[in-house]
This record gives sequence, C-alpha cells and structure tokens, in this order.
Amino acid sequence: MNRGTLQYQQVASGGGSVHGQSTIRRAGSLHSLRSVGKGGDILDGDACGGSDTLGGMQNLDMPTAVSYLGNSDVAMQMLGAAYIQHQCYHSTDAKSQVRQLKGIPALVELFSSESQEVQRYATGATRNLIYENMDNKTALIQAGGIGKLMEALGEPDDELRKNITGILWNLSSKDNLKEKLAKETLSELTEKVLVPLSGWGDAGVIQQTPSEADIFYNTTGCLRNLSSVSGKTRQQMRETRGLVDSLVAYVQNSLEEGKAEDKGVENCVCVLRNLSYQLYSELPPSVLLRLEGPTRGQDTQESTAIGCFTPQSKKAKEQKNQELSTLSEVARQPKGAEWLWHPLVLGLYSRVLQACENNAATREAAAGALQNVTAGDSRWASVLSRVALEQERLLPVVLDQLRTQSDVELRSLTGLLRNLSRHGRNKDDMATKVVNILVTKLPSDGHQKQPSGEVVVNICGTLNNLVAGSSLAARDITFFGGLPKLVAIKTSHDNSPGKLKAAKAASTVLSNMFQYSKLHKDYKQKGFTKQDFVDPTL
Repeated sequence: MNRGTLQYQQVASGGGSVHGQSTIRRAGSLHSLRSVGKGGDILDGDACGGSDTLGGMQNLDMPTAVSYLGNSDVAMQMLGAAYIQHQCYHSTDAKSQVRQLKGIPALVELFSSESQEVQRYATGATRNLIYENMDNKTALIQAGGIGKLMEALGEPDDELRKNITGILWNLSSKDNLKEKLAKETLSELTEKVLVPLSGWGDAGVIQQTPSEADIFYNTTGCLRNLSSVSGKTRQQMRETRGLVDSLVAYVQNSLEEGKAEDKGVENCVCVLRNLSYQLYSELPPSVLLRLEGPTRGQDTQESTAIGCFTPQSKKAKEQKNQELSTLSEVARQPKGAEWLWHPLVLGLYSRVLQACENNAATREAAAGALQNVTAGDSRWASVLSRVALEQERLLPVVLDQLRTQSDVELRSLTGLLRNLSRHGRNKDDMATKVVNILVTKLPSDGHQKQPSGEVVVNICGTLNNLVAGSSLAARDITFFGGLPKLVAIKTSHDNSPGKLKAAKAASTVLSNMFQYSKLHKDYKQKGFTKQDFVDPTL
C-alpha cells in the first residue's frame, strides 16, 4: 500500500515576522510486509509426517491427490495433502490445477479433522498453495477457510499452529483481504497467541519454545500487515482487549532480556507505530476531549495544564516539573490503547532506539512511532513532545541516531526532530544542541541525491522552527556553515517535486533568518547579501 501522510500547516511563533513552512509530514503507516515465506517441501522433512505414510506419492497425479482429500481413510487424506504440498512448493501451475479441481474447499474441510496429523498436512498444503497466488487466497476465504483456521488454532499442536499463523500472515499481505481478516481473526489471535506468548500479565517473562517463537513471529507479522490498511482496522485493533498490552509487554520483556534485535520485537514496534498513525484524528471523541482539555474559547483564565503558559512565563517555569509528573488526563499505569498516547511509551521507544544496534527496521519504527505521537497541532502532541524533551531527555538519543546513513531512518528521525522543535519550549537551548548536527547533514546543494528531499525538508523545517523562536539558531546556522548550503539548496536544483519542496523549505529558513537585523553584519561577513535571503515565492 502507499505510505500515508497527513499534512498540516506549520505555524511559526516568535522571532518577529516569520513565514510558516508550507506542510509537515506525519510518519506514514508502514508498508505491509511481503508474504511470509512458503511452507516446507514434504520431502525435505519440513512437514508433518513419516515416510511410511508418503510411500505412495511417486505414483500420484493431481486429480487423484485431490480425490484422496475426500476419502474417509485418514491415511489417504494425508497422502493427498502431502502430494499437493510437495507439488505446490515447486510449481505455480500445480497451484492453479488444485484450484480448478476444487481442491481448496476439500482442504478446508480437513482443517476440522479429528486427526491433528491430517490437520497439519492440510494446512501445510494450503500454506504452499496460497503463497504468491491471489486467486487461491480468494478461493480459500470463499470456502470459509478463515473460520476453520481459527477453530483449529486452539489445538495444542505447535506445528499446526505454525502452519495456521503462516497462512494468516500470507493472507494479510493483500490489502483487499485485510479488513475481512481483521474482523474474523483479531480477538482469537490476541487471546490464543499474543497474550500467552508475550509475557503480559503476572508472568512478566517471555517463555517460548522455538516453535512458539515462530508462531508469535507469524502472528505479529500478520498484525503488522493488518495495521497498515485503514483507520477502521487500526481502531478495531486498538480496541481489541489485550492486543496493545501484549505488544508493549513483549517489547518491554525483550528489552529486559537483552533481545532488542529479536524479529518479534521488530513486528511489535511496527504494529505500535502503525496504530499511532493518525492517532489524534482517530481517537474516540471522549478520549480526545480529555486529552485536549478546555478549548481556546473556554480557556479564559490561565490553566495549570501543560501548554497553556507562554515559555517565558515565570509561573510556567515554576510549574513545569510538576506538570510533567502529574498528568491527570491519563492513568498512572496505562491499559490497552492508552499505551499508544501515554507518556510512559516515550521511554519505551527511547530504550528501543538505544538498545537496537543492528535492526534498522526496529529503530526506524520506534522513531516513526515517536514522530506519530508528537505530530500535529493537538494539545496532546505538544504535551508528549515536552515530556520527551524535558522528562525523557530524548534529544541526545535522537541526535545520536542521526549518524545513520539510512535515508529511511533519517526520514523518521528528522520528522521527529521537526515535531520536537515545533512544540519544545526552550528554542535557544535546543538550537545550541541541534543546529551544528543538522547543518552537517544538509547536502551541499540541491543536486545531491542523498539525503532525500524529504529529509532535507524535515531538516529545514526543524531549523525554521528554531529560527522562528531563537536568534541563536540563526547565529549558529551562520557560524557552522549553513548559509552556503541553504542558498545552494534554494538556487541550484532540478525541477523534481522533492527538490522543489526542499528549495522552498530552505528559502523559508533564509527568509526568517533575515528578520534578525542584528545578524546582518555576520551574514555580510560571510559574503551573503539581502538577495540571498529573499523568498522568491513571496
């Protein structure tokens, strides 16, 4: 699916007459994962039975194998399913042949067999049958396969559960199947897999066999895909009892056990990131009302709520620490969906960023989740930004992550910085810590391919937010060599959309820098004239 974005008007404040950046991007909901790998080949020993049962496979053909599925003899059913699994592992044509022979409804019937061995063979065949085959996925659903799979998921057989969750992950890779899949599977996947295998609850410890680790990975891979499809499905997932709690618990417990690189952690953080996408526009009105506090019209007197005082207010400074530690809008200990917007989740994402050294996808997801919950002009986005800066001390962590050469990571990290710079109170302090690093990340001109235009726009957006409220930011941009880069990004570029947006963003920073007349002498000493700072679009 396409990466979603939410745009909103950037409002600059302070520092004289300033121009707001045109748009700012919220971290996009992650792309769906590709289908999980197909199952094994029965002859490689990856499937479910012994060689004695399969001795007759060499003499079979597909019509005979499909006919065996309806035989009353359990051994014949296993033989037919095993042949289908083997052929579909190696041949795309075999997949079409099974569908044309009406083999898919016959396999679905075997999902309910009293023999777990038959169930394993039938689900193993189905896993290969639907791999990268949309027609077979559709046929499986039309045959009532999802309901039968969920019934079989309760069986105490890890190989069977591994097959079932692998099938569900495969199905979830297609956008047009996701909403139906979510409706029919979320509650049971959460109850039968997430909750018992995540360490949520009294245990507080992840206790998984190798097979259970695969089951958990398949399940969270499925949820990762489902969480990327629509606001309706995201809200359904947020409201599923135990789902968010289990994801958070698994990440917490994995961090405690030194397993931040775990692929299950990657999936969990990606789901949390997706569920935080467009969060403030998708929250129930009652929750939003509580988080937003009094409206501007009602707020006629100074309130003690975060964000209601000006940064310069003495009273604001006196109450800042108290405000951050006593947020009445949320429970002291979050439950369910409240984790997604609770201040405690900021620390969790920060720990992931610091602990995950090798898995870039996990780091990017954590940064994207932080970007999502601090994005927008809602009061709570501002609250969480300030908690992140003032209580969690997130800024040094983010700046350290900027050493990456991955443009995907940089997009989320710089997007997060842009949000923090917008909502942070002390622009002077932030400017002294970030300007030098951000100027270093800027390209020399608008023709460089890396970093991408989106990263450049985010960097310029951050610089602009700081310049809008701090002359120190403008001073440091000049001192650390930012002027030549900004002018070159503005004037030397091709006409691609990304480069044009970057040029506009650089132009806005320059225009706002020129508002500080006391710095004109410094600009001139660096060889720049008023014309270099003029925004040609104004």
